[in-house]
Amino acid sequence: MLTRRSALTLLAATTAAPTATFASAPRETWWEDLIPPGVPYSEIIGEGDMDVENDTWAPIYDANGVKLNEALDGVYIKMPGFILPLDVTSEGVKDFILVPYVGACIHVPPPPANQLVVASAQTAWPSDQLWDAVWVTGTMRTQLQSTQFGQTGYSISVDEMEIYVW
Repeated sequence: MLTRRSALTLLAATTAAPTATFASAPRETWWEDLIPPGVPYSEIIGEGDMDVENDTWAPIYDANGVKLNEALDGVYIKMPGFILPLDVTSEGVKDFILVPYVGACIHVPPPPANQLVVASAQTAWPSDQLWDAVWVTGTMRTQLQSTQFGQTGYSISVDEMEIYVW
């Protein structure tokens, strides 16, 4: 026999279950989401520094280039992008910068800091698939930092990666 208490417990459990499942799903995030609402895309305002030896240019951006969307700090996300390896081993790539387009940072000019995500994965991505667009899933942090390719605005601890299918 189903008592009132049992019925209420059953109702509460079935109501809470879908919420728990929904909470663990990653938030699909796009490059424009990295720029805070109401802030325009950063513009280059100065000559910057040319590294002739490495054929790279570090432009000077307006203040919008380092404005980060703090609402993404600590959020479990899934976003597409391209891999710019920071380190390649025989296993593949675990540490990289996720960039919005092929060639970002190695061609000039690189994107502003709020369009670059330093990524660290537990499982290496095969080095023969570096030109493929990828989905990256993990926890994002807002964090300005410098790398060999320029200043970045975000970092992500990667739990999962897969080929991005258009």
